[in-house]
Amino acid sequence: MINSRSVDDLHPSVAAACHAFLTQCTAAGLDVIITSTYRDAESQAALYAQGRTAKGNIVTNAPAGRSYHNWRCAFDVVPLRAGKPVWGTQADEDLKLWQRIGKIGETCGLEWGGSGNLRITRTFR
Repeated sequence: MINSRSVDDLHPSVAAACHAFLTQCTAAGLDVIITSTYRDAESQAALYAQGRTAKGNIVTNAPAGRSYHNWRCAFDVVPLRAGKPVWGTQADEDLKLWQRIGKIGETCGLEWGGSGNLRITRTFR
């Protein structure tokens, strides 16, 4: 099973957009980490099973072969505050943080796959 966090595992045009995104986040004083880039079919199937046939919460609606991650065209990030991941958006300040990150991604030509989700997915068009 492969669930990479390496930008090098992305399609070259997505990797370039990812680097631009990370640079702009840094320039805006935002600390983010990449939690997933390329995922093989087996890894995607395991994520899809969560909350369905396996324990855990549903974290994706894309079965294996239907995720942009399987095609090296998406990456997930999470913002950090004081070195700790900000997974949720319940607090106003957390939601605003995620919205800032989403806007930065859009300026890099990326699409925010989240809408208050625990992660954001970037894909190229």
